[in-house]
Amino acid sequence: MGKILRSELLKLRKSSIWLLIFVSPALSTVIGFAESAEAPHEWMLTLTYMVFTHGLLFLPLLTGVFSAFVCRYEHTGGGWKQLLAMPVSRGKVYLAKLMLVIGLLLATQLLFAGGCILAGLAKGYEPSIPWKMIGTSIFGGLVACLPLAALQLFVSTAWSSFAAPLAINVIFTLPNILVVNSEKYGSYYPWAQPFLAMLPSAESDFGAMNVSLETLLFVIAGSFLLFFASGFTYFLRKEV
Repeated sequence: MGKILRSELLKLRKSSIWLLIFVSPALSTVIGFAESAEAPHEWMLTLTYMVFTHGLLFLPLLTGVFSAFVCRYEHTGGGWKQLLAMPVSRGKVYLAKLMLVIGLLLATQLLFAGGCILAGLAKGYEPSIPWKMIGTSIFGGLVACLPLAALQLFVSTAWSSFAAPLAINVIFTLPNILVVNSEKYGSYYPWAQPFLAMLPSAESDFGAMNVSLETLLFVIAGSFLLFFASGFTYFLRKEV
């Protein structure tokens, strides 16, 4: 498994995908600096402002971009035939690509957390950084991206076109601003789940608009298992 992961990293070493992990955190940090927030909830408000850009729009989009990028090499020049002709397990190849997508998302989330802390300290907020609130938001957003990553990887392995999965991802991300306000449907929409999981609240260190923590986690776990099992089964039977 380690050799497969190193091979996947080598494919992406000279690509522009590494620059993409900075885009959303950088833009969100600019928003964190620009928006004004007053005590006693200045940290929570700054995080909320940043999450509205990052979790609602860029994070779902980046999940699709990362998933498409890790399959781009194999879709050109008979890459799938060359890869799967080698003595490697198809299952391990699929898991390695999914782990790489999750790793890129983790790097993006950590940069976002750094941007939030930087904005707060630069604006003179109280020295006691709310690590638990920020950490829960970052980890919640990462976990909420798992179903979307599994779904996007499934689509990216199935379609040879690089643009088609990205176009679908954009189409389904745009309605987020309406879907997240729905108590009935918000938690069931994979593209809205990262925002809901990252949004803090004054009452607790976890916040989601009209959605309970238990419901959101149950839906995330269930949809991840469904999308992962579907993509994994398809890849094992994929003809090349």
